[in-house]
Amino acid sequence: MTPSTELTGTTVLARFVLRRDRIRVAVWTVAVPLLVLVTAASVKGLYPTQHDLDVAARVSEDNAAAIAFNGPAQGLDTLGGQVAFQVGTFGLVVVALMSTFMTGRHTRAEEETGRAELIGSLPVGRHAGAGAALLVVSAMNAVVGALVAVGLILMGLPVTGSVVLGLSFCALGLVFAGITAVAAQISENTRVVHGATAACLGIAFVLRAVGDIGDGTASWLSPIGWVQKTRPFAGERLWPLLLPAVFAVAAVAVAHALSDRRDVGTGLVAPRPGPPRAARGLGRPVGLALRLQRGSLIGWSCGLFLTGLAYGSVADTVEDFIADNEAMEELITGYGGAGLTDSYLAQSVLVLALLGAGYTVQSALRLRGEESGLRAEPVLATRVSRSHWAAGHLTVTLAGSVLVLVAGGLGTGLAYGIAASDLGQVPRLIGAALAYAPALWLLGGLTTALFGFVPRATAAAWAALTACLVVGLLGQALDLPGWARDLSPFEHVPHLPAADPGLAAPVFLAALAAALTTLGLMGFRHRDVGH
Repeated sequence: MTPSTELTGTTVLARFVLRRDRIRVAVWTVAVPLLVLVTAASVKGLYPTQHDLDVAARVSEDNAAAIAFNGPAQGLDTLGGQVAFQVGTFGLVVVALMSTFMTGRHTRAEEETGRAELIGSLPVGRHAGAGAALLVVSAMNAVVGALVAVGLILMGLPVTGSVVLGLSFCALGLVFAGITAVAAQISENTRVVHGATAACLGIAFVLRAVGDIGDGTASWLSPIGWVQKTRPFAGERLWPLLLPAVFAVAAVAVAHALSDRRDVGTGLVAPRPGPPRAARGLGRPVGLALRLQRGSLIGWSCGLFLTGLAYGSVADTVEDFIADNEAMEELITGYGGAGLTDSYLAQSVLVLALLGAGYTVQSALRLRGEESGLRAEPVLATRVSRSHWAAGHLTVTLAGSVLVLVAGGLGTGLAYGIAASDLGQVPRLIGAALAYAPALWLLGGLTTALFGFVPRATAAAWAALTACLVVGLLGQALDLPGWARDLSPFEHVPHLPAADPGLAAPVFLAALAAALTTLGLMGFRHRDVGH
C-alpha cells in the first residue's frame, strides 16, 4: 500500500473529529492562551515599576525552589521575562496534557472501543484515523501558539519574545502528540497510554528542574528544557526549536512503523493474563470502583504532594521575596489578613484544594465514562442495583478527595516544617487542607446531579471548576465583584491557617453536597442507561 492510499480519507476524518469534539477543542485552545494572558495581566499589576521587577528578579534568581517549579531564571528584570517565568512551565505542562489526551482519545481509545475497526471498513486508508488525530492536534497547538503570541503582543509585550513563547508552546505540544502516538502502538489500553505519557512528562519536568537548578546540562535531556532554551524575552534564539521539531517527526515515523507491525485493536505488548480468580473485593461496587480508579487516585495524590513540597519550601522566605512590593503584599495578605507567612500558606492551600478538585470532578465523571463505554450495563445486569453501583464510585470520589487534600497538606507542612525547624506545621497544614473537603464534595455533588439528569452535559462540571479556579486564583487581582466571588464554594471556606476556623460554612457546603448527590442518584434511577 502506498503512502497516499494509507492516508486516504484523512481530511474527511479530521473534519469528523472537529465536528464531534468541537466543544472540547474550543475549550482547550481558548483556555491555555487565556491562562497565559490572565497571568500576564496579573504580573503587570504585581510589578508596576522597574524597581519591583528588579527586586523580584534578585529574590527569584537565588530561590532554587521557585526555579525548579517555574523554570530557568531568564530576563526576570523585564515584564516579559516575569510572564514567561510565572506561567511558562505550568502552561507548557497544560499544552502537553492537551496533546496527550486528544491524541490518545482519537487513536488508542478509538481502537479500544471498536470504532476504529468500524471506520476502517469504509474506504479509508489504514493510517487515516491516526493521521486525522495528529492533524487536528497539530492544528490545536498551532492555534494555541498563535493566540498566545498575538495576545501578548496586544498587551504591549515585545513582538519577538511573544512569538518565541508561542512557538515554544506549539513545539512542546507536538512532541507529546508524537510520544502519545508511539505509546498508542505499544499498549492496547488507553489508561496505560495516558499513564505512560504522563510519566514521560513527569520525567521531563524533573530533568528540567534538576538542570535549571544545576549547571543546565540535564535540561538538554528534557523536551521542556529544549523549548525553554529559546529564552523568550531574554535574548531569544530559535535554533533550539529544531530539537522538538526533529523529535516530533521521528516519533510520528516510529508510530507509523510500529502500526504496520500489529493488528487493529491490539498493542505490540500483549496484556498480562489476570489471575484465575478475582479478588474478593472486586465483587463489590466499592472494590471494583477503587480498582478502576486507583491509578488516577495515586497520580493525583503524588502530584499534590509534590506541589505542596514546592509551595512549602519557599514559605519560610516569603517575607524576603515580597520585600517592599506593596502590590504583592496586598494581594497575599488578602487571604485572611494575617501575617505574610500564614497568608501565603493559606493561599497555597487554596491552590492545592482547587487542584484537588480536578480529581473530584474526574472521579465523579467516571460514572458517565463507564456508562458511555458500555461497561456499566453488564454490571447492572447482575444483582447490583443502580444505586449501589453509583454509590461505589462516589464513595471512592469522596474518600479520594480527602486523600488528595491530605497529600497536599502533608507536602506543604513537611517542606515548611523542615525549613522552619517546626514539624508541628504538618498537622496544622493538613487540617487547613481538609477544611476544603466540603467544597470538593460540592463539586462532586454537582457532577453527580448532572450525571443523573443531563448526562450529556456532564462536561459542564469542568466549566464550574474553571470558574472556581478563576475566582480563587485571580478574583482579587481582577477585582471581581463580591457576588461573582461568592459563587465559588471555596470562597466560603475559612482560609486556614490565616483565618479563624469556623464550622458553619463547611457544614452548609457538606449538606448541599449531600443533597445534590442524592438528587443525582434519584435522577439516575429514573432514566435509561446509556442515554
